[in-house]
Amino acid sequence: MTDATRPTAPGVDPHRTTGDGRASCHHGEILQGYFHDGNRHLCHGLVTLPMDGPGSTARFVRRPGSPPDEVTVTPDSRTKARKAAVLALRECAALRGQDPCGGELTLTGDLPVGLGMGSSTSDVIATVRAVADSWGLRLRPETAARLAVRAEGASDPLMYGPRPLLFAQREGRVLEVLGSALPPAVVVGCALGGSEPVDTLSLTALVEDGDLAAYAHLRRMLRTAVADADTALLGRVSTASARLRQRVLGHREFLALKGIADSTGAVGVQIAHSGNVAGILFDPRAPGLDGGLRRCSRALAREGITPTRTFTTFASPDHLGVPPWTTTSLKPSAART
Repeated sequence: MTDATRPTAPGVDPHRTTGDGRASCHHGEILQGYFHDGNRHLCHGLVTLPMDGPGSTARFVRRPGSPPDEVTVTPDSRTKARKAAVLALRECAALRGQDPCGGELTLTGDLPVGLGMGSSTSDVIATVRAVADSWGLRLRPETAARLAVRAEGASDPLMYGPRPLLFAQREGRVLEVLGSALPPAVVVGCALGGSEPVDTLSLTALVEDGDLAAYAHLRRMLRTAVADADTALLGRVSTASARLRQRVLGHREFLALKGIADSTGAVGVQIAHSGNVAGILFDPRAPGLDGGLRRCSRALAREGITPTRTFTTFASPDHLGVPPWTTTSLKPSAART
C-alpha cells in the first residue's frame, strides 16, 4: 500500500474497468478567512457546514488502450470533473504500474449550481472515487484533495467527510482538525438573492486592518465551541464570519436574516461565503425548539426569503421532531441535471 491509496475493498477485482463514486455537499461555511499554518504561512482557509443528503454520483468506464486524455463526460458542461478524471486516471495508472487510458464519465445528482454548496467539488470527488474504483483502488483523502485543487483551482474539504476541519482550499491541505463533530445544531436553510447562482471566480476578497486578528480570534472561538459542544458559541462564530464576508457578497437580506435569528431564539446565522445559500442555527437542546422553527419559517416567507430545508449537524434528528413542513425544493432553475 502506498501513501496515495487505502486497501482495496474485500472482493474487489483489481482488473475491473467500471467504477462508481459518490460525494456529498455542504451548506456553505461556518468560518472563512485568512489563517496561519504551523509554519506561520498565511493562507486562505475555511470550515464548512456539512449536510447529508444531496450530492453527486459518478460512474466511470475505463477504455484500456485508448489515449489517456480521451475522456468524455455527460453532461458535457462538467469540464472540471473531466479534468479530474484525466488526473485521476494518470494517478491510478501509475499506482498500478500500467499505462493511463481514457474512458467515459457519467455524472448525476441533485445539487443546485452556484449557491455555494460545493457542487463542483462534489462532482470532482465523486469522479476521482469512480475512476479509482474502476482500477480497484481507493485513494486517500490527501491524494483526492491534491487532484481536486489541480482540477478546480480551489476545493472544499468534502473528501474528508463531515468532521470539522480548517482547510486551505487553494492548497488542498488541512490546517487544523478541530474535532470529531460540530456542536449539535438544527439549521433552517434558505436561499438569498432570489436563489440565483453566484460566479465564485468573479469574487474579490477584501482584507482590512484588523482582519487577521479577527480571524485568528474566531478560529480560537470555534476550536472551543467544538471542544465544549457549545452551539451558542458556534452561532457567534458563524455570524461574525458572515458579517465580515458581507464586504464581498453584500447580501441585501443579511440584516433581515440576522433579525429573524434574534427574534426566534436562534443562536446565529451562517452563509455560503461564495454563494447564496444561508442558514439560521438553533440549539436542539433549547426549550421551545419546534415553535422557534415554525416562527423562523414564517418570518423568512414574510421577508421574501425562500426556505429550503431543515437539517442537523448530527446523524439522527428523529428525536427532535423536526417537521417536514420546513423542507422544500430549491429553485428549479438552479437545480442540476
